Amino acid sequence: MGLENINFSKQTRMPAKAKSVRPKSSGNSIPQEVASVLATLKRLGSPRIREEMQMRYGIVTKDAFGVRMNEMQRVAKQLGRNHALALALWETGNYEARTVAVFVAEPDQVTPALMDRWCRDFDNWGICDTVCFKLFDQSPHAFGMVVKWAGRKDEFQKRAAFALLACLALHDDDADNKAFTKFLPLIETAATDERNFVKKSSSWALRAIGGRSVALHAQTVKVAQRLKASASSSARWIGSDVLRDITRPVVARRLARAKK
Repeated sequence: MGLENINFSKQTRMPAKAKSVRPKSSGNSIPQEVASVLATLKRLGSPRIREEMQMRYGIVTKDAFGVRMNEMQRVAKQLGRNHALALALWETGNYEARTVAVFVAEPDQVTPALMDRWCRDFDNWGICDTVCFKLFDQSPHAFGMVVKWAGRKDEFQKRAAFALLACLALHDDDADNKAFTKFLPLIETAATDERNFVKKSSSWALRAIGGRSVALHAQTVKVAQRLKASASSSARWIGSDVLRDITRPVVARRLARAKK
């Protein structure tokens, strides 16, 4: 399971300016704030939820308290935007602290170096997808990172490339068709990667692109048909998964309305 399995039509994205922005923390106060956040998250944690994360959702990480997403979002909302705190929370290595960091980080301070550094730390699909869906796709550097990360060997770093591409396809209303057409060969090449989390993110990206416009839908169908006929089992799975999703009548109706 991953964010690619969520019905994104029901997702809401809170713009950065809609969240409260706290006064900048002094360097001396950051360690205390980190300790306070960790204590709060630990108190909210549950061994049952931690086990469920691993056994039911496949979120395997060394350091986690077992906190539900809505509770982590509530903690982040109380903190407000605080980029220095976000950086410090990320460095703890704790899954919940890193998730909170995503929500309190300031998008306009996300640099290519930070994106690269956090990407190298991805150790499960949950943090990978949350970072891409809630933060990295707001960066003007995002498209460049898709190309850069698509060549990575690590499973979750490579997943990040296509998870980020999917998020851009879902959220970037200003990008034209050409911005996504050029990534179709990249997805087709990656489709032979048999690793589960890369395979699923490639499908997610292709499905998201195919849902943007009538023209992209037609191109995506052709790619998916080629993948379905591939000698690679991974590519065949992706092709079938994509075709099953984007040929649904509800997708055709949505694209028809968008065309008008």
